[in-house]
Amino acid sequence: MREMIRAALVIARRDFTAVVLSRTFILFLLGPLLPILIGMAFGGLGEKISSTDLRPMVGIAMPASEAARLERAHQRLTERMGDQALVRLRRVPLTPAPREQLARSDSAVVAILSGSVAHPILTGKPDDLDKMQGDLSLIASAAQAEHTLRLVQVERQEVATSLGAQAQARLLIGRVAQVVMFFLTILLAGMILSNLVEEKTNKIIEILAAAVPIDAIFLGKLMAMLAMSFVGIAFWGGTAFAIFLALHGSASGLPAPAVGWPIFLILAVLYFAMAYTLLGSLFLGIGAQAATVREVQTLNMPVTMGQMLIFFFASYAVDHMGSPAEVAATIFPFSSPFAMIARAAQDDALWPHLLALLWQAAFVALIIRVGVLLFRRHVMQSGGRWWKNLFRNTTG
Repeated sequence: MREMIRAALVIARRDFTAVVLSRTFILFLLGPLLPILIGMAFGGLGEKISSTDLRPMVGIAMPASEAARLERAHQRLTERMGDQALVRLRRVPLTPAPREQLARSDSAVVAILSGSVAHPILTGKPDDLDKMQGDLSLIASAAQAEHTLRLVQVERQEVATSLGAQAQARLLIGRVAQVVMFFLTILLAGMILSNLVEEKTNKIIEILAAAVPIDAIFLGKLMAMLAMSFVGIAFWGGTAFAIFLALHGSASGLPAPAVGWPIFLILAVLYFAMAYTLLGSLFLGIGAQAATVREVQTLNMPVTMGQMLIFFFASYAVDHMGSPAEVAATIFPFSSPFAMIARAAQDDALWPHLLALLWQAAFVALIIRVGVLLFRRHVMQSGGRWWKNLFRNTTG
C-alpha cells in the first residue's frame, strides 16, 4: 500500500508540474478573466442602452398646455419610480393624424397619444398598446390630479436586521455557490480526459503501467488534476476578491451565510473536492475504455448531460429546504455536494455536513475503486497489444 501511494505521488507530481509549469496554463488561468474584463468595460454602455434607448418613445399630439401637464406628471412619477419604470414622452405635431405620422419612415415614436388629459387616445400597434396603456393611464391620472394629488411622506424606521431579507440573501449565496461549483467541476474535470487522451495517443500510459502499479497511475492523475484545480481556483478567487475590494472598498457589507464565511469557504473547498473526484473518477474510468478521441468525446457527452440534470435537481432543492426533494438531493452522491453547500448558506447546523462528507467520501472510494478496475483492465489489454507489437517490430 505504501509503495502504491508513493508511486501515485510521483505520478501526481509529474502531471502537476507538466501542466502548471507550461506556458499554456497561464492562458488557461487568464481565459476566464477576459469575459469579466470585457463585461466590465462594456457594462456601463450596455446599462445606458438598456435603460434609455430601449424604453419605448410615445409621441404627445396635444395642445401645449395639455402636453405640459403630462410632462410634469411624468417627471414627478419618474422621480419616485426611477427612470426605467415608465415610457419616454416626446411632443409631436398635432397634424397630420397619428396614423399618418406613424406610417412615415422618419417617425421616431412607437405610438402617439392624442385627445386630452381627461380623454387620451393612444394610437399604435396592438402589442405596443398592451405594453404602454397602463403606464400612460397612470401618467394621465397623475396629470389630471396635479393640483389635488399630494404624495404621502412615508416615515422611516430603520432596523439592523430583517430575517426575511437575511433569508433571501442566504438563498442567493447558496445559489451562487452551486453555480460556481458546478461550472468549476465541469470545466476542470474535463482536463483529466484531455490529459488521458494525450498520453494514450503517445503510448505513455503503457510505459507507465510497466513501471508502476496501474492503481497508482489512476490515483496519481486524479490527485494531480485536483491540485491543479485548486491552483486555478485560488488564482480566480483571489482576483475576483481583489476586484470586488477595488470596486466596493470593503467586504463588510456582504451578507454572511448561516455557518459564517470561514466555515462556508472550508465546506465549499471540501464539497468541490468531492464533486470533482466523483466526476473525475468517472471520466478516467470511461475515458480509459475509449480508443480514439472521438470515442472519448462520445462517452463524455452523456456524463456531462447527466451531471447537468443532477445540478438542476440540486438547484431546485435549494428553495425547498427540508422537503423530500431536498433530502433526496443531499443523499444522492452526485448531487449531494451541490445541495449541501446550499444548505450551509441557509442552515447553521454543522453535523449534517459531517455526515454528508463521510457519505460522499465513502462513495468516492467506491467510484475510484470501480474506475481503477476499468482503468486497469483497459491498460493491461492495450499494454499487452503494445508490447507484442513492439517485440514484433524489434525482432522482425
